[in-house]
Amino acid sequence: MGRYLILAGLCAAFAGPALAQNNTAALAARQWRQNHERAIIDEFFSLLSIPNIARDKTDIQRNADVIKGMLEKRGIPSKLVSVPGSNPVVFGEIKTPGATRTIVFYAHYDGQPLDPKEWSTPPFQPLLRSGKVEDKAPVIPLPEPGTSFDPEWRIYARSSGDDKAPIIAILTAIDAIRAAGLQMKSSIKFAFEGEEEAGSPNFAKILAANKDLFSGDVWLNCDGPIHQTRRQLLVFGARGISTVDITVYGARIELHSGHYGNWAPNPAMLLAKLLASMKDDGGRVLIDHFYDGIEPLSEIEKMAIAETPVVDEELMREFWLGATENAPKHLAELIMMPSLNIRGMSSSRTGLQASNVIPASATATIDMRLVKGMDPTQTANRLIDHIRKQGYFVVESEPDESVRGSHPKVALIVRHQGERAYRTSMDISVSQEVIRTVESARGPTVKMPSSGATSPDAAGEVLGIPNIGVPIANHDDNQHSYNENLRVQNLWDGIELMAALLTI
Repeated sequence: MGRYLILAGLCAAFAGPALAQNNTAALAARQWRQNHERAIIDEFFSLLSIPNIARDKTDIQRNADVIKGMLEKRGIPSKLVSVPGSNPVVFGEIKTPGATRTIVFYAHYDGQPLDPKEWSTPPFQPLLRSGKVEDKAPVIPLPEPGTSFDPEWRIYARSSGDDKAPIIAILTAIDAIRAAGLQMKSSIKFAFEGEEEAGSPNFAKILAANKDLFSGDVWLNCDGPIHQTRRQLLVFGARGISTVDITVYGARIELHSGHYGNWAPNPAMLLAKLLASMKDDGGRVLIDHFYDGIEPLSEIEKMAIAETPVVDEELMREFWLGATENAPKHLAELIMMPSLNIRGMSSSRTGLQASNVIPASATATIDMRLVKGMDPTQTANRLIDHIRKQGYFVVESEPDESVRGSHPKVALIVRHQGERAYRTSMDISVSQEVIRTVESARGPTVKMPSSGATSPDAAGEVLGIPNIGVPIANHDDNQHSYNENLRVQNLWDGIELMAALLTI
């Protein structure tokens, strides 16, 4: 527990200002939530209990149907929108008489793939813990209706933080606004995607085929975590991504390490050396021209980075890190730069399953996070050029006997669909209005030119709409990993935030 105390103290230091609200809708949402906590969680648990891996078409359809029903229960006309082969986007619309502006709220209802054996409890059986599972916090029963939830309790389930929480927050905020008799000034649209965690392969196509349906004046992306200080975060862009699988080869079959060691090349060792050649000891990427073409930050963006709270030392303690890459630069600076990450590696077996063998192959998946000005295809090409310079014969289909036998080192490359980075200007009128609204509801807010993560900008690319991120999840929600969770207070705060944004 000790390693969390400093971070907790820093979080507490920033928690107070968020309470000094002057936003009528946010205050109404708080009062509504305080009187309906158990009902809100029950609806959330019902949604979380539906498996939502993007490739599982049957369960994805169940999710879409349920969310459509949740909108319709609130009198919001909705429909499922798709193109051939895609998962449906749940669309809903609130038309406000006399409105001169339309706000589109985006979230996604699909979740990352998982291995249930890694989870402490089944990922699609949502439950409540009195704290973090890493701290051995026990599972606790849901409080009786009318009893308050401790704000530090955690909800454990796949997509509890990423990204079903905003859907519940938005719908609850609508309930609160209506109960308080408040009026919306803008027309509102909802676009809840079902394949974001699969790289959004069809989202742009869906928007392009339905431009009038999804058109608006600003796109509010509700995906992602807030700042590590627990202050509300606004992000005005996202890094892009280029992902590549690399497989290198040894013998056709695994060989006995005693009989053939020191003779047969070991692909695991070859791959380790290849990967090590891509970055220096400080963390800088060594691929030729990797950093070329980057669009510099504007002065207002540089100012936002300079004003972002520095949390590196606290996070190092929380994550048990003895050093960081690219020091002395801070986290806020570094996520504005491109990165190269080894997402995972595999070769033969380890631990109790290990055998005395020389592996037959070794594979790594690399993701490269891109900033504005970088092209995903060009970045992948530069990586492949680097692999060639290390002496590899590169192929893009499984190499046969003749290829492997005629080249000392062979690398199979599999490319995946990439995403470009984007940044919305922080000084345009709609950005400034979103900032004012969020700060009226949540107090002093951290403003970042870009998220370090990747999120689709189909709204900008297809519809030409400014795209602004308004996340609500906790930074330590185990996003994309096992034991994903949502801190209860983040949901409560998210409801207030969405109420404020719905009534801009």
